[in-house]
Amino acid sequence: MRELDELLLGYLAQRYELAPDDEKAAFRALLKLPDPQLVGYLLQKEIPAPRFRMIIDDILKRT
Repeated sequence: MRELDELLLGYLAQRYELAPDDEKAAFRALLKLPDPQLVGYLLQKEIPAPRFRMIIDDILKRT
């Protein structure tokens, strides 16, 4: 999904490099989730797992 890629690439370009190691690990784990689950999180149709909440919130603030 192109839109999904755009959101994730934005986080990667703007935040990932300066993120603490645990946040980087959570982002890498987030990328392994199936697209429907990621879409659910990013469209706020599903509550993200606590591990991903900060990253999802950050991505949504940037949109």
